[in-house]
Amino acid sequence: MNKALKYGIPLALTAGIIIFAAIEFPKYASRIPFFAVLVLLEYYLWTEVRQRITRFQRTTKGLITGVYWLPLVLFGGFIVGAVIVPFKVWNDILRTYWLGIIALLYITKAFPIVFLVVAEIVRFIRFLIRQLQLKKVRYTSLKRSKTLFIMGLLFGSIAFIGLFVGMTKWVYDFRVKKEIVRLNDLPENFRGMRIVQISDLHLGSWASKAPLEKAVRQIKHLKPDMVFFTGDLVNYTTGEAFPFEETLAKIQAPYGVYSILGNHDYGEYVKWKNPADKRQNMTDMYDLQKRVGWKLLNNEHQIIEKDGESIAVIGVENWSSHARFKKRGDMKKAIAGLNGIDTKLLLSHDPTHWESEVSKDYKDISLTFSGHTHGMQFGIEMKKFKWSPAQYVYKYWSGMYSKDHGNRDDQYLYVNRGLGHIAYPGRIGILPEITLFELQKAG
Repeated sequence: MNKALKYGIPLALTAGIIIFAAIEFPKYASRIPFFAVLVLLEYYLWTEVRQRITRFQRTTKGLITGVYWLPLVLFGGFIVGAVIVPFKVWNDILRTYWLGIIALLYITKAFPIVFLVVAEIVRFIRFLIRQLQLKKVRYTSLKRSKTLFIMGLLFGSIAFIGLFVGMTKWVYDFRVKKEIVRLNDLPENFRGMRIVQISDLHLGSWASKAPLEKAVRQIKHLKPDMVFFTGDLVNYTTGEAFPFEETLAKIQAPYGVYSILGNHDYGEYVKWKNPADKRQNMTDMYDLQKRVGWKLLNNEHQIIEKDGESIAVIGVENWSSHARFKKRGDMKKAIAGLNGIDTKLLLSHDPTHWESEVSKDYKDISLTFSGHTHGMQFGIEMKKFKWSPAQYVYKYWSGMYSKDHGNRDDQYLYVNRGLGHIAYPGRIGILPEITLFELQKAG
């Protein structure tokens, strides 16, 4: 009975938290099974930790126990708090760093969990060998490798330090990436045109206006002819962008600032009291972009003229090949009436759109600008090597890609690494990006 209470009550509470999370955040429901598995592994790790601290003093054991279960307590408090007070009206900084600390602690725990699983595999192999040797050994009598457990704690500690630095230093360490794009069909008068792309601001995660002001100064210093913003201005609601309105209005360019919507800009990651409130949120988004002087392209295009020659800037609503995102983009509508324009620049938030539709059915699109992936905000990037968990989800996840269509120049896709952050309020390896493109004529 004691064991039932010891394990049954915590597991029941955990199940309750997970169910509440699925109800309160239905958009994230697909990730709940992953979290459930993580919690089960967390209990599994606790069996080892508990054994290691049996000889400690009561106060020390209580402190270690409290720290160990802190992320689950924080997650439970977060869900309960969201039920009591609607998530969308929470203070942005509180919400961001509450979730950030939970992410930091769980990622830190993941390392000893992995090493413990390896230790369990080694333990099982040892058991099988003993059985084959006809030695009667109970599985439970074989201890897990202490060395592997200590290695897990060591790597977890290193991860914690790295994640903490990522939250305090690298999160606003903006990097300018420069790309020269050579297009066969580029009009002569557009040779040397400078375009700055920014993406995925996620303004609900920013601690203050100061970092954004810094980014705007960097953009101005690049002297762009046009600026493209490729979606995800906010995390949950348009109201997150209101405090930054004056700063956003400072992003200007002679030939205009053009933007599109990302999956987070539709207000679908929170529960609304009624459809009218959700519609008002979208109206607020449209009005905000007008006030700051951005031209929002919702399945439409803008013709840019320079000394008698023209190119087209096309923008589509969010379109993804992943089932959990709606396919709002309409290329046919966006390019309707575009006759006699050879150079077409497309803004499309999700790079899977380029792979699934644009590069197959719209081969006259010269260059597509995307974002969305953030490069998972974590990875390694060197001159000849780059890696991120993002590559296991997205074929095209950061930087420049191209497809050769034979008798014409390559068709290009650029995936911006994003300027902001979400969930984990930091960056490790994949740093926030401002991209400067210079258009040149090929040949």
